[in-house]
Amino acid sequence: MLASFRTTGSLARRAASAGQKRFLSIHEYQSVNLLNSYGIPTPKSIVAKSPEEAYSVAKNFGTDKLVIKAQVLAGGRGKGKFDNGFQGGVHTVDNPQQAQEYAGKMIGSKLITKQTGAGGRICNAVMLAERRDPSHEYYVAVLNDRVTQGVVLVASNQGGMNIEEVAATNPGAIITTPIDFEKGLSKSTALELARTLGIKEGGQEEAANIFINLYKIFKDKDATQIEINPMSETVDGHVLCMDAKFGFDDNAEFRHEDIFALRDISQEEPSEVDAQKAGLNFIKLDGSIGCLVNGAGLAMATMDVLALHGGNPANFLDVGGGATPETVKKAFEILLSDPKVKSIFINIFGGIMRCDYIAEGVIKATKELGLTIPLVVRLKGTMEAEAKAMIKASGLKIVALDSLDEAAETAVQLAV
Repeated sequence: MLASFRTTGSLARRAASAGQKRFLSIHEYQSVNLLNSYGIPTPKSIVAKSPEEAYSVAKNFGTDKLVIKAQVLAGGRGKGKFDNGFQGGVHTVDNPQQAQEYAGKMIGSKLITKQTGAGGRICNAVMLAERRDPSHEYYVAVLNDRVTQGVVLVASNQGGMNIEEVAATNPGAIITTPIDFEKGLSKSTALELARTLGIKEGGQEEAANIFINLYKIFKDKDATQIEINPMSETVDGHVLCMDAKFGFDDNAEFRHEDIFALRDISQEEPSEVDAQKAGLNFIKLDGSIGCLVNGAGLAMATMDVLALHGGNPANFLDVGGGATPETVKKAFEILLSDPKVKSIFINIFGGIMRCDYIAEGVIKATKELGLTIPLVVRLKGTMEAEAKAMIKASGLKIVALDSLDEAAETAVQLAV
């Protein structure tokens, strides 16, 4: 039992952490456009959103030596597999017909990688890029560092591979350079880093400028992360960013409408998108007990207690302190959209939140949505007595309990 509690405690913390992540991710072709707008060199690339468009792009590209990449927000695309059986989200192509063939197998299908889960993510576009032969690959990232409490540039001469594996097996290969937030990265520091990484003299200036301009993007656009893997030194002596991953702070959306207009909700969990629109903090999980709670801390505790009694939560859902009956109804709709949900547990502590608002929403949702699965409700705090009276007067089959342990155990039993 203790092991079960520890396991789900970890699950609750991961769910809460996921709910607090504050970043927008954009597609590779969009990242390339942003890099180029700051003078950062990349291989020439053009996006195509249909097989016919891929044929046209390849025909008019100016070279037959191209790479075609599925535009899906997930790592491991090259080793991924499409739900139609086509293997790999990154391929070399040598003619327009091949570009059209591969695009036809990618666009409209779901790519499954180690990061997407079994369901995969839909591919709506491909990017065609010129092939540039690398002589060496590097890793570069700009991110916030908890240790220094500032921005750092992380670099390694072992790029093109999983940086976590490099950190575990050869931590000395990773160089961390603090950046002054106001002044940015100095040219002398950037050049010294290029030399330390082993970049040849002819490419050191290009590499230094890349480092400096990556930080400019990071600061100007309120990024949370910029990752270039790999940054390549090519056989003809140039330094190029071959692949890029960006994250942007959601709290800065009002300052960067152009960046946030790039958001692709087809790459996100639909229920989480709906929840965000309603102002709900929702993370989909794999269990069978739908949870509706106010406050992230209470939500985590609720998940832990469910696990203590052998249950598995289907979600992390915090309705917050300003929920209305309409918000509660929307929360129910989201919970019921998951066919795995076999019971619903509502656990409310009324401080700012009024219990009678929750009760009104629960009654309204139960009637209007034709709720058929068991519903367990625990309400404590502001307007508690009024809320309990409303539930009792409704005549609905709602199990109302005062004890958290008893309520959680009941929700688990009813989910079987």
